[in-house]
Amino acid sequence: MNISDPVSDMLARIRNAFHALHKDVAVPRSRMKEAIAAILQDEGYIEGFTTDERTITLELKYVGGKPAVAGLKKISKPGRRVYVPATDIPRVQNGLGICILSTSKGLLAGQKATEAHVGGEVLCEIW
Repeated sequence: MNISDPVSDMLARIRNAFHALHKDVAVPRSRMKEAIAAILQDEGYIEGFTTDERTITLELKYVGGKPAVAGLKKISKPGRRVYVPATDIPRVQNGLGICILSTSKGLLAGQKATEAHVGGEVLCEIW
């Protein structure tokens, strides 16, 4: 099956799995999705992830029986790409969430992109 926006598909699968209170969710593997999973793990939104030849399995994190992720929002879409300079990286939920950017230094969380003084395409916001 051909997916026009793989990152959006990954976010939708994660959102649906959290709503259904699943322990883990599998998504098709790509380097970009692996980088997003690594950022989610570093920021504490998932317990961890494992990869095999074709899939990435994300272990979802719950705090007190509630999902660690309250919301996911795709910002850049295939029809409208959103780029920001390093000085205009958005703060998500007044600093309680993160945004993920595709930069010249790879995928970075918003705070790390600000520290590295690089801008790029805003892929999504997570809080």
